[in-house]
Amino acid sequence: MTLASTMTGELREATRRSEVTREEWVQARRALLAREKAFTHERDALSAARRALPMVKVDKRYVFEGPSGQRTLTDLFDGKRQLIIYHFMFDPSWNEGCKSCSLVADNFEASIVHLAARDTAFAVISRAPLAKIEPFKQRMGWKFRWLSSSGTDFNYDYNVSFRPEELATQSAEYNYEKKSFSMSEAPGLSVFLREGNDVFHTYSTYGRGLDLLINTYNYLDLTPVGRNEQELPYGMAWVRHHDKYEGA
Repeated sequence: MTLASTMTGELREATRRSEVTREEWVQARRALLAREKAFTHERDALSAARRALPMVKVDKRYVFEGPSGQRTLTDLFDGKRQLIIYHFMFDPSWNEGCKSCSLVADNFEASIVHLAARDTAFAVISRAPLAKIEPFKQRMGWKFRWLSSSGTDFNYDYNVSFRPEELATQSAEYNYEKKSFSMSEAPGLSVFLREGNDVFHTYSTYGRGLDLLINTYNYLDLTPVGRNEQELPYGMAWVRHHDKYEGA
């Protein structure tokens, strides 16, 4: 049975279970709307609390390799006050970047020009060398700024890469707790603020904290079948690089 036929069957089943009159549907929809509005208000409050978090001054000097040469963390602000960095999973030994991170990248690339209009710079950083990043980026058709942190502690300091001894002792720190990992890389996003020549780390999020960045999921969450991942070995097992889907 194909994924498409499975989804069609589930959709029919959902429709059969939920068939009501138009008036009954509107009543149920209004009840859900009240919950959606409450969620929106709570999300606004959560965003305000996020903005109110204390911040940590970044004292370590990080130097990244970009297509036009070396860039420091401060350089990545491009004169703007805020900087968002997406930690893209790309181990130096891999020949291509993570497929799930690629889904995130497909979703964020078009937003970067709008972020710049709100005094916010954006960059992607991975441990892989530029010699691997650049061909993969070209293959995927992306234009965003992507630098290599190879030779620096940046990925380790922001808990998105793990040293062999951390994996061996199951002592890798991810999402603010010790975890057992079998992979050397994990996804994340970090936010920085510039005050004059000083840079501060204000926020990082990991794991499902990245869900809001994936508009593909936001759209699927509106549908009757939703993400349809319940029977998969893990949540994003269906994801492919966008040039590897059937018919791509």
